[in-house]
Amino acid sequence: MASSNEESHRPPETSEASPTSSDKPKEFSWPPLESNPEVFTSYLNSIGLPPSFSIGEVFGFDEDLLAFLPQPVLGVIVCYERLIPKSEYRDQDKGSADLYDRVRFYMHQSKVLDNACGIIACLHAIFNCTAVEVESDSVLGRFHRRTLALSPLERCVALENDADFRTIHKNFASKGQSREITSDQEKVKHHFIAYVLNGEEKLVELDGTKLGPVIVGDCGGDLLRGSIREVMGKLERGEISESLSMMTLNFAQD
Repeated sequence: MASSNEESHRPPETSEASPTSSDKPKEFSWPPLESNPEVFTSYLNSIGLPPSFSIGEVFGFDEDLLAFLPQPVLGVIVCYERLIPKSEYRDQDKGSADLYDRVRFYMHQSKVLDNACGIIACLHAIFNCTAVEVESDSVLGRFHRRTLALSPLERCVALENDADFRTIHKNFASKGQSREITSDQEKVKHHFIAYVLNGEEKLVELDGTKLGPVIVGDCGGDLLRGSIREVMGKLERGEISESLSMMTLNFAQD
């Protein structure tokens, strides 16, 4: 039997298991979001990300395409299809509760937060960026204040119980191609994660379904290219499919 300390560091069960054929699909509490920078920008601005910030799209990994991206890149959000179960991750990619304090903000994702990975990736990017100050009297501002001193598991529960946040999420999940997926987990093929730089300028992968943060390592302060190298490594190892997209958190352009 696990000790109480082990229980406090154990991530909640996630929604990766598919329903059996005898189960009637249950409507999602947190439906999936389309990987669309316009949808994400509208969503985040509506809940308290100042309009001076936006979400951009990475159209390709060639340097000619990267040159067009607004600088600096403040956070990276990746959406991909996983090809292997978590049990087959490399040890260094499983994350660890021992690394909670290596980032400013980390939270877990539970079965209740079934397809909230898109907004959780955004929370990881925003709350780990010192350049971003969310509007204090907003959904984001209130959530941040309420959870600042909480553990990653407690933050997960706080989001589960945030009815205002969930209502707004469902509204934006109804936009774009994801609007038709409301109850069938078999149809949800992709997962969102975030990459950030921590206070030590290390590249960190933040995925609420893992045991904790993953410290990738030095990237020379180049968050964008460091994230691309890490994603390319996952592709080369056959961990994810080529069906992926990448977005950036950056200052809005005039």
